[in-house]
Amino acid sequence: MFRGMEYVYAVWKERSFSSAAKKLYISQPALSNSIKRVEDKVGTPLFDRSTSPIQLTDVGQEYLHAVEQILAIQENFSHYLADSQNLKTGRLTIGSGAMISSYLLPSLIARYKERFPYVEVDVMESGEGHLEEMLLNGVIDLVIENSSFPEALFERQLFQQEHIILAVPKSWPVNGNLLAFQQSIDNIASGSYLNRRYPAVPLQAFQDCPFILLGPGDENHERALSLCREHGFVPRVILTLDQQLTSYNMACAGLGAAFVSDTLVRSTLPHPDMVYYKLEGEAARRDICFYYKRNRYMPQCVKQFLEDAMTAAAAASV
Repeated sequence: MFRGMEYVYAVWKERSFSSAAKKLYISQPALSNSIKRVEDKVGTPLFDRSTSPIQLTDVGQEYLHAVEQILAIQENFSHYLADSQNLKTGRLTIGSGAMISSYLLPSLIARYKERFPYVEVDVMESGEGHLEEMLLNGVIDLVIENSSFPEALFERQLFQQEHIILAVPKSWPVNGNLLAFQQSIDNIASGSYLNRRYPAVPLQAFQDCPFILLGPGDENHERALSLCREHGFVPRVILTLDQQLTSYNMACAGLGAAFVSDTLVRSTLPHPDMVYYKLEGEAARRDICFYYKRNRYMPQCVKQFLEDAMTAAAAASV
């Protein structure tokens, strides 16, 4: 009954026979025939083919639930075998957003691969909602993100804290009255700008300026609005974008002010046409954490990566 379950699972994950066939490197008619043989053994359709995207029938939902349990057992045994070989084999899949995978993960993975060259490491970039779903379903082992995942479902380990700063085109006249609040790249890179002797900018000074924000629904969007509300104004938004790096580049082109993380600023080349301001308030601080599913077997290759990452974070904070 469960022979061919991988075909059913692929169709459900892709929500499409054609997409699943491409993923499996087989023809769509061959995939349809395989699914039909499974349905014949079960005695009833597993998919409602009248909907778009395709949906599971009630029996199909129960079948998929059983398949996920079988796959989890297989995965746990594979991890056990890998662990028993002292990390001479294994596979680690990490999920993150584009900025974190670009600026934080490379050094962590490079250090890990130097010690454990035979462990395969994959990185999957996606949005917060999709990462949470993949982590819950066991598609990925770890997520490193600056958003919060449900505590009932996931364990978390704090990697580091980051702060939101305001990046402003240097040519704007408003900067002339705010020289005492401007932060150097060296201060941001070292983190010394967080010291109390460096004051936060009165954000209301920019209430008449154009702003570039990430789109509604993004956690950064809500933080930006909250910071502005705390200072008594609603920002005049001229652009909404999907990526923080894009919003920063737009600000560097002189289009508007952008709320960006100090992680981004210290990880990119200094821009001569920008000035940076420290912000104050709870919304200006957030945690970057590793998340993993509760009550799921954690293979040694995942444990070791977490341990190495925590060691690196502790060393960087000294």
